[in-house]
Amino acid sequence: MFAESAPVAPTLDLFGRDFVENPYPAYAAMRDREPYFDESARSWVLTRYSDIQPVLRSPHFSQAGFAERIERALGKGPLTECLGQWLLFRDPPHQARLRALASQAFTPGAVERLRETIQRTVDDLLSQTRPVGRMDVIADLAYPLPVLVICALLGVPAADRGGFAAWSATLAESLDALSTHEDQIIRRGNAAVAGLDAYFRDLVSHRRGALGDDLLSELIVARYGADRLTEDELIATCILLFFAGHETTVNLIGNGLLALLRHPRELQRLLDDPHLIGNAVEEILRFDSPVQRTARTLEHDTWIGGQCAQRGQRVMLLLGAANRDPQRFAEADRLDIARTDAKHHLSFGGGIHYCVGAPLARLEAQIAIETLLRRLPGLRLVDATPSWRHTFLLRGLRSLPVTFTAH
Repeated sequence: MFAESAPVAPTLDLFGRDFVENPYPAYAAMRDREPYFDESARSWVLTRYSDIQPVLRSPHFSQAGFAERIERALGKGPLTECLGQWLLFRDPPHQARLRALASQAFTPGAVERLRETIQRTVDDLLSQTRPVGRMDVIADLAYPLPVLVICALLGVPAADRGGFAAWSATLAESLDALSTHEDQIIRRGNAAVAGLDAYFRDLVSHRRGALGDDLLSELIVARYGADRLTEDELIATCILLFFAGHETTVNLIGNGLLALLRHPRELQRLLDDPHLIGNAVEEILRFDSPVQRTARTLEHDTWIGGQCAQRGQRVMLLLGAANRDPQRFAEADRLDIARTDAKHHLSFGGGIHYCVGAPLARLEAQIAIETLLRRLPGLRLVDATPSWRHTFLLRGLRSLPVTFTAH
């Protein structure tokens, strides 16, 4: 077992209103402790940048046993079967094979070719709200934008795109069920995955006979050496790319605009110098990460923060806490869009599990935020305390009502 001197886990309601709205004071208190072992979760909990970054990069921490943990938490069903196939939760050599096949669509050149599509989509969405002088940034832009982009990328016909946002939101909620074990959430998650699975199987069947210039066609014919994706792997990869490409971007745009509106001096800096948008998005990722945590399994006995951790134990990595660690980032609780080391945040993970779709999320956020500020002058919050989604793993807003000067 773990060392008897390991600090006791603090009492923390991860789904309480105060934590959901602002977890960062709690993270600060947690960083003041040594890494500790949470007996109820059977996991070590890490909050410091200096502890988390090496774990993300180390070959001694893996996703071993994660498929079994999913089944224990969620039971058998479409949700368990799908998550078990995701490259996020696989180890080499299977992870390397899946990543090599999926990453072909996310090279810098491939992503850059989407710039015009993203810009046109943002412009079209804002044109529907501009004469009104009021909008919900989440419902009117942040949610539909990545759905439209990832569906276009996968070759999903425009007429079929209506139900994808609801499926994505349900799947995001389901990931927290790995900790909460709530039956109702699990049932909804199984239904969402079953819907996505059926849809993509039908689409793949049609696309095999009529390959096009889209990511799904590329995945169908892609090879890794002499290998290809199996049918189940192909469907699971489509669901992962859709879900990750949607949820991360929704939260990044919403969290980012909220941070800027709450920091008017930084907002004005960006208005004065739009070329800062790239670094501003990196700082937003650091300041309020769309993904708050991830986990690994110990491959060997090792030392964590001066404590003995044993092979097979889980390690929870609180990325949001690491990104606000004052030992790594000066004045870590201050938003600074010109911060020179903002890009060293851990919001996209690290090592072999670094987010394959990170370049697309960055580009969508840069275009969306820059265009919002340019086209909608006088942006202001309607509510000083907007509503947050009741999730812990993913951090994002339910809504973000704003007003602006209409023309």
